[in-house]
Amino acid sequence: CLQLQISMHPPMYNGSLPNGDRGRRKSRFALYKRPKANGVKPSTVHIACSPQAAKAISNKDQHSISYTLSRAQTVVVEYTHDSNTDMFQIGRSTESPIDFVVTDTVAGSQSNTDTQSVQSTISRFACRIICQRTPPYTACIYAAGFDSSKNIFLGEKAAKWKTPDGQMDGLTTNGVLVMHPRNGFTQDSKPGVWREISVCGNVFTLRETRSAQQRGKMVETESQELVDGSLIDLCGATLLWRTAEGLARTPTLKHLEALRQEINAARPQCPVGFNTLAFPSMRRKDTPDEKQPWVYLQCGHVHGYHNWGNHREEREGREGRLRECPMCRAKGPYVPLWLGCEAGFYVDAAPPTHAFNPCGHVCSDKTAAFWSQIPLPHGTHTFHAACPFCAQQLSGEQGYIRLIFQGPLD
Repeated sequence: CLQLQISMHPPMYNGSLPNGDRGRRKSRFALYKRPKANGVKPSTVHIACSPQAAKAISNKDQHSISYTLSRAQTVVVEYTHDSNTDMFQIGRSTESPIDFVVTDTVAGSQSNTDTQSVQSTISRFACRIICQRTPPYTACIYAAGFDSSKNIFLGEKAAKWKTPDGQMDGLTTNGVLVMHPRNGFTQDSKPGVWREISVCGNVFTLRETRSAQQRGKMVETESQELVDGSLIDLCGATLLWRTAEGLARTPTLKHLEALRQEINAARPQCPVGFNTLAFPSMRRKDTPDEKQPWVYLQCGHVHGYHNWGNHREEREGREGRLRECPMCRAKGPYVPLWLGCEAGFYVDAAPPTHAFNPCGHVCSDKTAAFWSQIPLPHGTHTFHAACPFCAQQLSGEQGYIRLIFQGPLD
């Protein structure tokens, strides 16, 4: 199963898209065995042909990858049908060869209109995943996807080279990066090392910048095989890969809903207004209601919304302004709390006791600790930790805080 992970500019908003999940554009994708195998594997290599000859070869009704070395020379690798594998393609294009359409989004944005002015850095045909049709159903990732003509073209400017055994390989413009977590996707998970995957599935250290001409060093001890919790970055969206076995250990939405009701049943109170607080239904996750819990991110004290300590110069905006906590006098942002609704991001089934800073998304202690340690690619050469539910860059000492609720006085 492949789940889209909220990253820098992902096509997902805490469990669903702004306009709902439709067709090939969803917040979560599941890979199932196809009725008929559609995998491909390399076969004939045509070397030293002119671009015209390369075009003639590529026009056949079969898959091929063209490597343009110069204006006079192109190498075309033909691919043949592989009855043992299924192929799934991911990219920005809505053309039929793409199984899962992904688009950039702006961190923290609430609707598609927030993203219209952003020029996408995700490739139209970004990557392909090849899955074995028999146990253990190994899944491997490769950079670039085949277009509607069943071709992949690596132009003159793309990084490409001949391997020691005479085969061709290359990298896509902005690259496909992968990180496998250490200790799997569990409460003991630790961040792995980000690597780049080539068109032929080889593993390399990162380039100096995302689209640099010079490839990194080949890492022969590592594989392009995806494992539970593998992160796939497409330069604009990051995907979280979950296996069927991993998802079987993950809390369900029903479990998260039971935890929400359990918190509300304890009747937490606002220490200032003495009104009972309640997390809203997980279907409502955009506009705060009157019972909504709010938190002072500097200390973790949970309140209802009130104006205590809201100095005149700070009253222009409700959220994010520095506010003084009436309990401990700590000053910091004051934001509404929202339950993280995407169950696939949780590393355990523990109660939601911690909130990410500065967005206020709530999850378990171990889940918050895990994501706060993950350096997610941002732009062409930077990395930072982000909330998995909304993509906002984390701030504060840890990136998250333990929530302190006040129980009912009776």
